[in-house]
Amino acid sequence: MPKHLFTCEAEPQYLSEQSAPEEDLYAFAYTITITNAGEVTAQLIARHWIIEDAHGQTEEVKGLGVVGHQPLLRPGESFQYTSGTRLRTPTGSMRGSFFCVGEDGERFESPVPEFALRADGGMDAPPRVLH
Repeated sequence: MPKHLFTCEAEPQYLSEQSAPEEDLYAFAYTITITNAGEVTAQLIARHWIIEDAHGQTEEVKGLGVVGHQPLLRPGESFQYTSGTRLRTPTGSMRGSFFCVGEDGERFESPVPEFALRADGGMDAPPRVLH
């Protein structure tokens, strides 16, 4: 088992009631489950997201913590949160990373590989485990 490792599971959802396709506005929620799969207690300090729509327009979001929290996770513990984003197209994607610090002072990044945002109902696939 690696000393420092957070894994992430992403579950995107299209929010039709908060969208206005006639105005090119598509709202999405995403639920992220972060699990400490390493050997050392570690804290999530910051997030970095790259959000891209179908036209290649990108938005970068950086900030401390996630939804106002900087969870401290012991090995095997998880933290789940839901947040959202809006696109100007019915499809897009997100990818990013979490900056973390182990209880031993070691800093590490936990990448979040790209996941799809789709307003056409294509999100019925099971959640993917991201590393």
